[in-house]
Amino acid sequence: MYSIPKKLSRVTVTALAGAILVSCGGGSSGDTSNSDGGGTIVACSVADEKQRFLNYMRDNYFWYRDIPTNVNIAAYSDTYALLDGIRSSQDRFSFLLTEQEYQQRYVNAEFIGFGFGSRVENQRVFINYVFDDSPAQEAGIRRGDELISINGVAVTTLIQQGSYNSALGPSTVGFSVELGWRKPNSETFTALVSKDFVETNTVLATDIFTVNDKQVGYFVLNSFINRTGADLNSAYNQFTGVNELIIDVRYNGGGLIRYANQAATQAAGNNVIGNVFTRYIYNDKNTASNQTELFQLYEGIRQLNLDRVYVLTTAASCSSSELIINALKPFVDVVVIGGRTCGKPVGQSPRSICDKRTFVVNFETVNADFEGRYFNGIPATCEVADVLVGDWGDDNDPLLLAARNHITTGSCQTVGTQQDSDTIQRHTSDDTLPRRATIVEQWRQEF
Repeated sequence: MYSIPKKLSRVTVTALAGAILVSCGGGSSGDTSNSDGGGTIVACSVADEKQRFLNYMRDNYFWYRDIPTNVNIAAYSDTYALLDGIRSSQDRFSFLLTEQEYQQRYVNAEFIGFGFGSRVENQRVFINYVFDDSPAQEAGIRRGDELISINGVAVTTLIQQGSYNSALGPSTVGFSVELGWRKPNSETFTALVSKDFVETNTVLATDIFTVNDKQVGYFVLNSFINRTGADLNSAYNQFTGVNELIIDVRYNGGGLIRYANQAATQAAGNNVIGNVFTRYIYNDKNTASNQTELFQLYEGIRQLNLDRVYVLTTAASCSSSELIINALKPFVDVVVIGGRTCGKPVGQSPRSICDKRTFVVNFETVNADFEGRYFNGIPATCEVADVLVGDWGDDNDPLLLAARNHITTGSCQTVGTQQDSDTIQRHTSDDTLPRRATIVEQWRQEF
């Protein structure tokens, strides 16, 4: 599993492109500091890092007014604890990464593991997705499979004992375990699988299929990191002549805004280019930073010029995923299929402080019609539960089936799938997905 500190349990990323700043500056009269002995604060010691972070928060945090007037930073063991102690009650999203974690996941787009993302339901583990060319994919594990054993011990037993994560072992190249899994058709398999560097491709699947006389493009977009621009081009390059487009962001916890813009602009093309994609609104100390971003292709090449876009969502669709929907709404028809999204209409401009990258909320986002503040999530046009029935593009996938039906009829219809009772009982609804299902929570479920 990719190691993310426990302190990062309430987080997501909607990082403003290119906004990497350097911390400096004085203190606040109501705060008390600490030192590393002798009364002198050592540069980038724990004490210095906490003080720098508090200074930054008082000036740049979107909800800075909610920070206590007097903060005794000596009462907090580190900067993670300080963030948890002073964050606003409205803030489910701010977090910190080490520079190594930032470089690994955002820049290098990799982690050491088996290469699958999963979810736990009723003390059972199911595979949400598998990264290309990963050890898990090479072993034959696919989306929709159930992980049933690790080194011969039942997964349900390991979960009950609280030892499931440890059974999967450390983030060490070459660490091997025997995994057992069950396919949706009840076939079971076992294989010795070894951890390796996993490249986290952000487009997990791409397809074109026919609905009546229409060519429909479909792709699964799993996150927005540095490689997403190229991944989007690879997907859109396949969509020559499509009449409709389905963007599947059901597990996408967010990331870099510029790639949400690219994804939306490549879909709607001339219907949106040059218009307002989003407005960034900072706190009243930083109104000079307010700005408007226009729809633009960024790294994109092919544009589709569609006047309708389908987006598949769950409560795990967060941040930049939601921006695709909110930004397109004033200009084209956006049909949302699935569940209410996570509710993050705010974002972060990352700041380097010592060996940390701070991702604290700095601004809110509104669209061309000044619509935002969707802290309760964006509701689905057609509400459909996410049921794991097989790999991406399966004909019985309820969200994809509902989108096909809407393309055919122009309305939401009850979706019927050929499932056994076990599959029906283990669907994921908005009530069972965590409301904090953001990008770092997403990483926590990747092994």
